[in-house]
Amino acid sequence: MGTMDTVLEEALAIPGATGVAIVDFQQRKVLGSLDRGSGLDMDKVAYGDSDVMRAKLYTLELLGYAPDSVEDILITLADELHVIRPLPRLREGGIFVYLVLDRERTPPLDEIRRRLHVLEPLLEL
Repeated sequence: MGTMDTVLEEALAIPGATGVAIVDFQQRKVLGSLDRGSGLDMDKVAYGDSDVMRAKLYTLELLGYAPDSVEDILITLADELHVIRPLPRLREGGIFVYLVLDRERTPPLDEIRRRLHVLEPLLEL
């Protein structure tokens, strides 16, 4: 098992990544973050995207989907991609990875998803 810092560094090593945070959406709190030029206030990210995560889970419940059916939430901006990936092993704790990527340098989404998936078992809380 790895440390929080190892997981954050590995996520930030994804081509195009400019910022990453591990967030507890139940507490709206950043558990750890690294930034390489995203310029985002990760505390605001944690607060705002905790609401995004809650809203999506609530909507899925209304529609009859299991809450663990969410693999990720993709937010596409003009110059960036923002990926919210709940961690299934830590879902009960309300943990997700928030990754910011520069669209010009971003690999295909399947590669991003695969690399984030590989990091999940490394995270110890």
